[in-house]
Amino acid sequence: MMLRYALRTVRARKAGFLGAFLALMCASALITACGTLLETGLRGTIRTERYAAAPVVVSADQNVHRTTVKRKHGKTKVKHKAKPLAERAWLPAGLGRTLAGTPGVARVVPELTFPAVPLPPDGTGGRTAYGHAWESAALTPYRLTAGRAPTAGTDVVIDRYLAERGRLEPGDRLTVQSTRAPRTYRVSGVAAPATAVRHQTSLFFSAAEARRLAGHPGQVTAFGVTAGAGTDPARLRQAVAEAVHGTGARVSTGDDRGAVEFLDAAAARVRLVSMGGAMGGTSLLVAVLVVVGTFALSVQQRHRELALLRAVAATSGQIRRLLGREALIVGAGAGTAGALLGLVLGRWLYDRFVALGAVPATLQHTAGVLPPLAAVAATLAGAWAAARIASRRVARIRPAEALAEARTERARPAWGRLLAGLLLLAGGAVLVAVLGVLRTEAASTPVTFLAVVVLSTAVALLGPLLVRAAALLLTGPLRLTGHGGRLATANLRGNAARMASVVTPLTLLIGMTCTVLFVQPTLDGAARAQTRAGVRADWVVASRGPGVPSEAARRLRTGGAAVTEVVRTTVRVGLDKYAAQGVTPAGLTRTWDPGVTAGSLHGLGEHTVAVSELAADQLHLKPGSTLKLTLGDGTPATLTVAALYSRGLGFGDLTFAHDLLARHVDNPLSPSLLVSTDRTQTQLATTLREFPGLEVLSPAAADSVQARRERTSGEVNLFAMGLVLAFTAIAVVNTLAMSVSERVREFALLRLAGATRRQVLRMLRREALSVLLLATTLGSAIALAVLTSFSVGMTGRAAPAVAPLGYVTVVAGAGLLALVATALPGRVALRVRAVTVATAKE
Repeated sequence: MMLRYALRTVRARKAGFLGAFLALMCASALITACGTLLETGLRGTIRTERYAAAPVVVSADQNVHRTTVKRKHGKTKVKHKAKPLAERAWLPAGLGRTLAGTPGVARVVPELTFPAVPLPPDGTGGRTAYGHAWESAALTPYRLTAGRAPTAGTDVVIDRYLAERGRLEPGDRLTVQSTRAPRTYRVSGVAAPATAVRHQTSLFFSAAEARRLAGHPGQVTAFGVTAGAGTDPARLRQAVAEAVHGTGARVSTGDDRGAVEFLDAAAARVRLVSMGGAMGGTSLLVAVLVVVGTFALSVQQRHRELALLRAVAATSGQIRRLLGREALIVGAGAGTAGALLGLVLGRWLYDRFVALGAVPATLQHTAGVLPPLAAVAATLAGAWAAARIASRRVARIRPAEALAEARTERARPAWGRLLAGLLLLAGGAVLVAVLGVLRTEAASTPVTFLAVVVLSTAVALLGPLLVRAAALLLTGPLRLTGHGGRLATANLRGNAARMASVVTPLTLLIGMTCTVLFVQPTLDGAARAQTRAGVRADWVVASRGPGVPSEAARRLRTGGAAVTEVVRTTVRVGLDKYAAQGVTPAGLTRTWDPGVTAGSLHGLGEHTVAVSELAADQLHLKPGSTLKLTLGDGTPATLTVAALYSRGLGFGDLTFAHDLLARHVDNPLSPSLLVSTDRTQTQLATTLREFPGLEVLSPAAADSVQARRERTSGEVNLFAMGLVLAFTAIAVVNTLAMSVSERVREFALLRLAGATRRQVLRMLRREALSVLLLATTLGSAIALAVLTSFSVGMTGRAAPAVAPLGYVTVVAGAGLLALVATALPGRVALRVRAVTVATAKE
């Protein structure tokens, strides 16, 4: 019977449930979209292209492993953890002989993969270009369609895509920038793949030239293994796995081969899991906060109806069950519609991440049934919980007080609500304090957004008190604006709970938007400030291609200039990741000053490392300490700490000698050179004329280029949280519209008392501006506290980078939403004849 009554209520009050339906539908869509990103990271397919003809691929392990053993209460627990390497790990070439002797193996093809970019770089049409030895063409396979295989060191075979795009044919000349100085090759042939190759361009060199360019003597990228006649692929895989057991090699078949081929896609899986989890968690918290507020407003609008049910002997339990079933009915419809919308939204979000370069296209989007089901379940649970929370007060009042309770708003919030609000306020303060001691971006980012949501939830619970306090402060200014201002003051005082339901999403919108907009500039601005202070060079040589070759640095040094090559990567200390750079030790102090506070950079060499003060504090290091770490390609190293420096945010956590780090990265070319010299910019450019794609910049110009790159990467973070902000904005409009729409009777009485439509609308605008002022104050205070604490933790000083124009735009946008969402429903409500409304409500 209760379910039948709930169904009738929902059908009869479609307009009343519309706001809750929209909030739940948006929440379901958001959770589904984030869930598809998370699922893509966990199960997304990386299909092979280059290894299509090799059923089994043997590669090096791309992870750092750590095993811990804990004994507690007589029981032993063994935990294995693994973290991905930043660079490609290589295999010893001698392993090929072992594989060749394995039963069932017909052929073992060694593979070399290294950067090889045709100049100009845009000749590849955005595809990544790799170099290989011609013998590995059989792994796809590529077959010659024109010309012949490369035999001399100056020969190159290009794929058909590059030949057609560059209008090249056998006999033409092609300049290639690989891991060495750029070199001009003769196109000896054109090859076409037997299968589709859409995400890369291949250049094939002679075996000797490929080994020279790969820069890893005695090592290979991988081995492709083909089966002998009559050998079952599964049996071949098992035999190969047994043959390489204990060597640290990994055996891949099927779609697992794609992760060996496209390391960036494999790394993007981890990034998507992290991004999807962070977005999904934040979305869920925001959704719960918004949905609870929406249902609270919906129940408040039905106080008279529910009070009548209590007066005619409905029990508290029946009221709660009624509201719970209504919520489940609305939640089921909204959750299903939102889940379907979320699948489309998730695909669009993935496409945008690919377009921005945050996710490679080689990682294919995956959308199974789990994210929609999880979204529907979360929507149902959230709707039911929101209805239960919102119904507590009306369900607990005594029947004799029901009608009186329905007419007036309670003067003082419940003690339980006050206590919960104060506890959440204290919890938010603790999170802000914790944020001030976190030193890594990975640790501080989730705490940053969690602190905003927790403090906004505290505002939601303490909202009625805050609205009444604001009404007291605004009484004088509002009365000066005439009758509309006095009516607005009366409404703020008498309907604080209703106004608080509007303040909460506005506060969340302003606080979250300001945090998203300014958290990354705070970090980037501090890093660039340290970089500017630490660069002593007269000029910076930058590359528009894959990097600056060492030969260019050697040419510049012939004039007595101090030239510092810089190569960057990340390394692992244990399982923890640290940003690292390699710099040329000779003449380093003339071009670069990281702010050494202990030790000396004069001792920087093959067996030493300089460490930032932050990393040294985390790792308990000082000059002379021993540091064990894993380099980017998985090579273990034990080094002695030579110096500590203060500008770690701008120059990374660890600094090595350039030659040491360059041997263990995929691309040994320097992104830039720091040059200290008496020569002019023109003279330097003349010296480098044989190196295409290089430009000589002043440090200020190089800093501007870096700022543009940071803005581009910041777009990814802003876009990632954009859906949460959009959902919050929709919730603001939804809540404001619901709040205004319920006041039809109030507007009718005002008009019968002599107020004009214009005066009522003026009153609404003053109310909206008052609520906006309160929400702006609260949201700005929350964002400022969080950003300041984040700045202290990450940069060591309280200097959040808040752009005035950006802040004004946020407040203006929130104000525009508030005014529009108030004015439009108000105009609709005022179209109804006042006498008709008053008569119908009596």
